[in-house]
Amino acid sequence: MTQQTPVPGTSNGLSRRRILSAAGAATAFGLAAVLSGCAADDPLASQARAGDNKNYVAGDGSVTEYAKETRKPPVAFTGTLYDGTKVNSADFAGKVTVLNFWFAACAPCRVEAPELRDLHTEFAAQGVAFYGVNLRDEQGTAQAFEQNFGITYPSFNDKDGQVLLALSGMVPPGAVPTTLVLDKQGRVASRVLGQLEKGTLKALITSAVGE
Repeated sequence: MTQQTPVPGTSNGLSRRRILSAAGAATAFGLAAVLSGCAADDPLASQARAGDNKNYVAGDGSVTEYAKETRKPPVAFTGTLYDGTKVNSADFAGKVTVLNFWFAACAPCRVEAPELRDLHTEFAAQGVAFYGVNLRDEQGTAQAFEQNFGITYPSFNDKDGQVLLALSGMVPPGAVPTTLVLDKQGRVASRVLGQLEKGTLKALITSAVGE
């Protein structure tokens, strides 16, 4: 049986789930202090660090990793990026893929944006693909967000909800942000429901890459 890399803060096992507590929220506050200047001065990001849920519905902060034998079939959808490019999920086969569901007015999305940017850069050499899935914004708003936070990976324009619908069993429609890590077969290997922690997502990606 393949040995899986433990996720920080979780116990070993085929399937693991960790619910962030108030102490975890305090940790997130501490991490926020070292984010890039654009995020540190961002008023919506400050709302998230203060626990103010204005303008978004937060996930519950849980992290779930799925054992290989329990994973559902590969995700199946076709979406359109903001530049008009059509992307089919079948293109994900053979590489680990990270999908991050977001929109610009989502306060925790702004806090975690620098973390995603850094992880994208770190894992690029290993062929890990990153895609955002934007649920609300027009192209100009999404591009302004990406420029502000230095995001260079593309996002799906999912205002019609087609990508979200295809992943409805894994992504609650009101829980933003949500981040999925797909294995090399395009199956959901792990999920972060709510604002991510960089070290946790790094461990999840590393585990999927090592399979």
